[in-house]
Amino acid sequence: MAKVATNNNFAELLQSEKLVVVDFWATWCGPCRMLSPILDEVEEEMAGKMEVVKVNVDDADEVAAQYRIMSIPTLLFFKNGQIVDKTVGAMPKNALVD
Repeated sequence: MAKVATNNNFAELLQSEKLVVVDFWATWCGPCRMLSPILDEVEEEMAGKMEVVKVNVDDADEVAAQYRIMSIPTLLFFKNGQIVDKTVGAMPKNALVD
């Protein structure tokens, strides 16, 4: 199950040896709503290997600004607290898993 990040707990949620996929989204974003169930499915399939953290850009605006999020959905992939990859826009499951 995805964890919900705030301006206060974001850094703490990144501290994991697993891959952490951070989903920057908003309730009004159609592509974000399309991507959400795909992320849930991938997280379930990769249980123990990855975690999903959701950042609502309207609620956690400081985090969004810190990472210069200009378009959503944006996914940032973290390993040991460091960004290792980034994607912008909705994508099919097979593109996410690769």
